[in-house]
Amino acid sequence: MSSDSISSDRGKSTRGAPTIRDVARLAGVSIGTVSKAMNNSGSLRKETRERVVEVAAALGFRPNDLAQSLHRGQSFTVGLISNDSFGRFTMPIVEGLEAVLAARRIAVFMCNATDDAELERQHVEQLMGKRVDGLVFTARRADRRPHIDLGVAGVPTVYVFAQSDDPNALALVPDDEGGSRLATEHLISLGRKRLAHITGPEHFEAVRLRRDGYRRALTDAGLPVIDRFYKPGDWSEAYGRQAVADLFSDDGEKPDGLVCGNDQIARGAADALHDLEIDVPGEVSIVGFDNWEVIAGAARPPLTSIDLNLRELGAEAGRSLIRMIDGEKLGGVHRLPCSLVLRASSDPNTKN
Repeated sequence: MSSDSISSDRGKSTRGAPTIRDVARLAGVSIGTVSKAMNNSGSLRKETRERVVEVAAALGFRPNDLAQSLHRGQSFTVGLISNDSFGRFTMPIVEGLEAVLAARRIAVFMCNATDDAELERQHVEQLMGKRVDGLVFTARRADRRPHIDLGVAGVPTVYVFAQSDDPNALALVPDDEGGSRLATEHLISLGRKRLAHITGPEHFEAVRLRRDGYRRALTDAGLPVIDRFYKPGDWSEAYGRQAVADLFSDDGEKPDGLVCGNDQIARGAADALHDLEIDVPGEVSIVGFDNWEVIAGAARPPLTSIDLNLRELGAEAGRSLIRMIDGEKLGGVHRLPCSLVLRASSDPNTKN
C-alpha cells in the first residue's frame, strides 16, 4: 500500500488523530495484531509487523501511552525533584540519568522544589498521580534530609547527591573524603610539605569528610597536621582571599600548598596570592573541589580540581532505578569515587 493511498484514505475516513482502528483497517489486520506490532510483542510474521509499522507511521498514529501503561502496569516514566534552582549539580546528574533510562525508553519528568516543603509535596502527589515508575531526589548539598513519605505506594526511590534520614533508603553521593585525600596526595606527590585546608562551614557533612581526608593523607605521608592551617569558613571567593590573608600575614611558617573545599574558595585564594606577589604554582600549589568549569577554567591560573563525577552519579542512579523497578531491593548510602582534573594551579609543568 502506497503512502499516497494511505494519506488519501485517511482524509476520507478519519477526523482528528488517527486511531488503532484506522491502522488495523488500512493494514488489513485485526486491532490485536496492530497492538502486538506496535509493542514488538507476540508472534507475527516479519512482513505483517513491518506493514503495520509502515501504515502507523504514514498515518501519524501514536499509541496511547497512558492506556498502554495501565495495560502493562508500567508507565515508562520517572520523576525527579530537586532544590538546586541553579542546576549546577542537578543538570549533570539528569544527563547521566537520562542517558541510561533512554535505553529502556523511560522518560524523566523534572520538578524544582526550591526548598519549599509544600511545593515538594505537591510535586510528589502529581508525579504519583502520573503513575511514575520511580522517583529521584537531588539537592545542592549531599546532606541528610527528611525522607519522602510515599505511603504504601512502594515506588522505587533514589536519593542522588542527597541523603535521607531513613537508613533503608538508597542514597548515591560522591566520596568527599576520598576526593580530599586525592587532592592532598596530589600536592604531596609534587613535593609540597606544608599543606593548608581552606573550606566551607563545618555543619556540612562534606566539609567534615573532606577535612578527614586531608588530615589522613598528611598523617599517612608522615607530614604534620598544623591546626592553624585548617580554615573552615564560607563557600565564597571572598573567604578564599580572607583565609590566604590570615595564613600569610604573620612571620610563622607559611603553607606551600592549599587544598580548597570548592573552586570558588580556590579562585579567591589564587587571586589573593597573586596580589601578594606569591607565584602559583611556583611557590604555592592549589587544588579546588567540584571542577566547576566556569570557575576553575577561568581562574588565574586555571584550577586543578576534584571532579565529583556527577554525570556518572546520575547514570548509577538510572541503573539502580532499573534494578529496583525490576524488583531488586537496594538501600544504604553508596559513595562513588571522585577524580582529579589537572590544570596549571598545582603543577608548573601542566599546560592548561
